[in-house]
Amino acid sequence: MIKKRILITGGAGFVGSHLCERLLNEGNEVYCLDNFFTGQKRNILHLISNPYFELIRHDVTNPYLIEVDEIYNLACPASPIHYQYNAIKTVKTSIMGAINMLGLAKRVNAKILQASTSEVYGNPMVHPQPESYWGNVNPIGERSCYDEGKRAAETLFRDYQHQNNVHTKIVRIFNTYGPRMHPNDGRVVSNFIVQALQNQDITVYGKGEQTRSFQYVDDLLEGMIKTMATDRSFSGPVNIGNPDEFKIIELAEKVIAMTKSKSKIVFKPLPSDDPMMRKPDISLAKKTLDWKPKVELEEGLDKTIAFFKELIK
Repeated sequence: MIKKRILITGGAGFVGSHLCERLLNEGNEVYCLDNFFTGQKRNILHLISNPYFELIRHDVTNPYLIEVDEIYNLACPASPIHYQYNAIKTVKTSIMGAINMLGLAKRVNAKILQASTSEVYGNPMVHPQPESYWGNVNPIGERSCYDEGKRAAETLFRDYQHQNNVHTKIVRIFNTYGPRMHPNDGRVVSNFIVQALQNQDITVYGKGEQTRSFQYVDDLLEGMIKTMATDRSFSGPVNIGNPDEFKIIELAEKVIAMTKSKSKIVFKPLPSDDPMMRKPDISLAKKTLDWKPKVELEEGLDKTIAFFKELIK
């Protein structure tokens, strides 16, 4: 097998660290680039001793030069708490990061994949969401720094492909969970698990009737790697997510049961622009990538709960 040189921006984050590990295990040389705004060294500490792994402290809003064959552009805070903390920085990371990484890909003739998001669909009027749906996004809302930043990044990827012949890929990632999630990232799975393990009240917004689909991180990695492996005839965007749909209240009850917690569920008002429904149409991924998620929710939650038990004990 040919050893590829692969750059992963945001490589010390939740998804990025799993991707670093997977690509190293497949025999590649991996360069992990992160500014540690939300990424954490403990996520990649076990990889440091590998001679084919290199950690680079750098912010993608500034250009970076390196000879690589592939680039996975994951750098961007991905939870509302983190991306709203510094909205301007979030927009800059999405847009300047995309420009800098696309410029690098053009210069060294590398294949490049953009980790986009289901947030490009906003609060959808179409359910489930196919890639052909343009979305329903508030451009001046609390979440727009992330939503519109990712939408602009997709535009840049498309334009660099058409204008500069850069070999681009776009995956739209739906709710993903698993070990190494940040305990304070405000995402629903990590929130519920941390609250349940500490027997705190579990916070549900609205009546908990809003639905989400949850995919385990291993399924996401498989979808990303399969997308990267496609030839120039396929650039995406492609939805990578689990189409099994759950009400938020159902997830809360499941987490309480699985952790044997004494937590009670408390209800708070819905945040602004919070989507009521989120479910991917994965027909394109099935057809083009021969991909579909394999990990059931309970199996994935079991592994995630075990990680948080160890982390907060």
